Order: sequence, then structure tokens, then C-alpha cells
Amino acid sequence: MTAVIDVHALRKSFGPHTVLDGIDLHVAPGEIFALLGPNGAGKTTMINVLTTLARPDSGTVSVAGHDVLRSPDAVRARIALTGQSAAVDEALGAHENLVMFSRLSGLGRSAARARADDLLADFGLTDAARRRVATFSGGMRRRLDLALSLVVQPEVLFLDEPTTGLDTRSRRELWGMISSFAANGTTVFLTTQYLEEADELADRIAVLSNGAIVALGTARELKQRVGGATIELHGDDGALLREASTDGTTSGVRRALEALDTATADTRLADAAVSLRRPTLDDVFLALTDPDARSAGHSITDSRTDLTKEPTA
Repeated sequence: MTAVIDVHALRKSFGPHTVLDGIDLHVAPGEIFALLGPNGAGKTTMINVLTTLARPDSGTVSVAGHDVLRSPDAVRARIALTGQSAAVDEALGAHENLVMFSRLSGLGRSAARARADDLLADFGLTDAARRRVATFSGGMRRRLDLALSLVVQPEVLFLDEPTTGLDTRSRRELWGMISSFAANGTTVFLTTQYLEEADELADRIAVLSNGAIVALGTARELKQRVGGATIELHGDDGALLREASTDGTTSGVRRALEALDTATADTRLADAAVSLRRPTLDDVFLALTDPDARSAGHSITDSRTDLTKEPTA
């Protein structure tokens, strides 16, 4: 299957600072692909290159079958971008914003009004159609911003930290919308600092650190590479008393508990609360991007080559 986003040996620097250092990346049609990384890792720079807002220094980048340098207009005609802040006119109402964007996208007057009505209904904004956007909550603004991105359904939708600053309910509402985009055939490429968001939404996840992709795979694959489950024993005050690794099976848990019981004479263990903790994306993220976490015991069991290779068909 031909990749809808195809990146080879991408490099981008700002002065002496290299932000993207030889990136290889391939995203399949209809996939939700999440790019994670610490602040300053280059996530927004990657989005800017893919959406023709920044020129790569070297390498090749194609989006929706078109090279971002040779055919930027063709790329722009097939994508939509929602950035970190809502790109709406606060002096206008939601309906007015949508009609204006529809007209700019080439729709006639009646078609633009009809499209605005449809999008307001799809994004739960019909009751606020005539209200000035300046009076909207953060969640309403983000929903409107996404609606504006979909005036004409794009082949690829880029979302740069789309739920930053939203409350839990608003975030989850947007997750449902993002999933529906992919279900309708749109490829979604998103950056996020919410690891739960990537875990919930993404078909595959890449971790960007120090200019390179240091891990790539499904959420489950990345968690497995951190290691197995951990048995934890906590005291009455919630403090961690002991912990031991296990494979998560019933027999494995029994062996871990027996090992903990025989390894120490700590009387507090008799009444300790037992919990089973499985690896999370937080563990993956820390193991890959935080040297202090690695030295504290978080480790990736595979080599970097294995972590970053593309899945075979």
C-alpha cells in the first residue's frame, strides 16, 4: 500500500541547532499516527515541513502523493491543519466563520451556508451558531477550529496538540471526532503531549527525541518493549514497600509474591496491599527521552534498530 505521508532522510536545522536529523517516516492511508516528544523535540517543526510551512534542508517529503517542495500547492489542496491555537475570527459567529471559510474554499453562497449548517450539527454547535466566538469556551473553540479544517474533507488532517488546555470531557469529545475522521477515510497525523491521548487514538506512535525517531510501533508494542508487569506492595500510607517483576500470568504473580515474601523479614508485608502495574506509555516515554528515568530503572529491552523499523506487510 502506498504511503500517504512518505519521509526519507529529512533534515531541518535552525542556525547551528539541528531539529530533525535524518527522519524516515511512512504513514498509511486512513491511519491515525501520533508523534510524541518532549518540549522542543521538533514536533511542530515536523508538522510545518509536512504542511509546506517550512522547507526541509535535505531529504524527500511527499504528502498525498505530492512532493512538498516541487508541488506545494497540490499538497495544500489535499490537507488541512489545526494548530495549537484556534484560528477563528472572534468577532464573528460560528456560522459566519464557517461560511467565510467555505467561500474561500470555492463553494458558492448556498453551498457554503449548507456546509456551515452541516458542520455545526456534526460538531454540536448548532445552538451557538449565531453567538460571537469570543464568548465560546475553549472546547467550543477547538470544535469550531476542527470544523473549519473540514469544510472540504482533506485527504490528510494534521493536528498539532489539538486538545491542549481542554478539560477531560472536552478532550474525550474531540477524541471521538478524531476517530470518526479516520473512519471516514481521512488520514490523521497528530502531535500531543497527552500520552493517554496517543494510547486512545493512534494506530501507531512515533517518539521523537534529539532530532531522531527513537521508537515506532503500536501502543501495545511500545509498552511490551519496556518490560513485563510489576507486582507492587504498598503500606497503609500508600508508600511503596517492595516491588518485583512478573510476566503478569497467575503463576508468575504467585512466584513474584513468594519471592518478595522470602526475600525480607519486613513484618509490614503481611498486611500490604498488592497491585499489578503494567507498563504505560509514560514508562515508554520516560525510558526513551529521560536519562534520569533510564538510570532509575526504566529500560527499553529492544535495540534502537528494532524499535524504529517499519512493520512488514
